[in-house]
Amino acid sequence: MPQITIEYMIMVPMLILQIFLFPLTAGWMMTHWVDSRQTLALQETAGHLGSSIQQVYSALTHESISTGTVRSSLAVSPFIEGYAYKGNASLRESGLDSSQFLDITLKFMGGSIETTTSVTLGSNVNWDSDSSFMSNSTDANLIAEKLTNGTILLSFEGE
Repeated sequence: MPQITIEYMIMVPMLILQIFLFPLTAGWMMTHWVDSRQTLALQETAGHLGSSIQQVYSALTHESISTGTVRSSLAVSPFIEGYAYKGNASLRESGLDSSQFLDITLKFMGGSIETTTSVTLGSNVNWDSDSSFMSNSTDANLIAEKLTNGTILLSFEGE
């Protein structure tokens, strides 16, 4: 009989610990998984935006286009898992050659998840630092204007 009591003394605290430990661990794992999934979806969208910007820039750098303005609709989802997101970009110089990097940052509105992607562009580009992108805007566009001197001005429209 004393042997059964010792087993209960060992097993009951272990069972009580499992009652609290398993739900807490499962909750933590699910939170981490959801954050990772949302971050990945936001990174994918940032990559798509970067690719769109790079394609418009490449098209306008062709010598057959002397001047003009291109308004490109950004085909991105207005919400990612129920969150709208805001985008900003900034241009920085490359230390190696005459190219420049456009750093695009997307952040969930009402959330803490943020991601940044970089796009390599040429030396003849300028970015309107006051422009921003709001995903759920009805007029979310990329505006690119090629000037007579060959400079290409890029900006977001739709905040």
